[in-house]
Amino acid sequence: MAEAQPVETPTRREKANAIRALSMDAVQKAKSGHPGAPMGMADIAEVLWGDYLRHNPSNPKWPDRDRFVLSNGHGSMLLYSLLHLSGYDLGIEDLKSFRQLHSRTAGHPEYGDTPGVETTTGPLGQGISNAVGMAIAEKTMAGQFNRAGHTVVDHNTWVFLGDGCMMEGISHESCSLAGTLGLGKLIAFWDDNGISIDGE
Repeated sequence: MAEAQPVETPTRREKANAIRALSMDAVQKAKSGHPGAPMGMADIAEVLWGDYLRHNPSNPKWPDRDRFVLSNGHGSMLLYSLLHLSGYDLGIEDLKSFRQLHSRTAGHPEYGDTPGVETTTGPLGQGISNAVGMAIAEKTMAGQFNRAGHTVVDHNTWVFLGDGCMMEGISHESCSLAGTLGLGKLIAFWDDNGISIDGE
């Protein structure tokens, strides 16, 4: 009997490159989609999902999970790759059917169709606004249910957003509200690459 060989743990770079490869292959196969966000945000996404995001792929509805919102939803293959690689019920065949009719991997993430997707995003600025709402809900529930020595609600809301999201008025209003309410458990990453569909 052959001796079992130890399996090498992939490096951070290899994990980020897996996100990039899955994303570009799916976009190329569909002949449609936006590869920019997955290419540019793969490294930070890998660190967030690997080290900070509290979630449970076998129980995507765990009440005290962290929420992750991809506000720049046109970069949906970033999210789908993360879900697939993290062990959510999203197989390689789902990734291969990206942007196809009745697929669980639509061009923009859709809540209820894909395990692990927290909210439907697409219209720019909508995702950050939904994330602000989730952070308000967390703060409200924590105030209602947490007691000294007994923390029931304690999760973060993480959001990725792009230049296009920040150009929309709805994002200005919701971010202003987040600051006014002191939503300290809302963490946003702005992909400030200086590029939008209208150019640089």
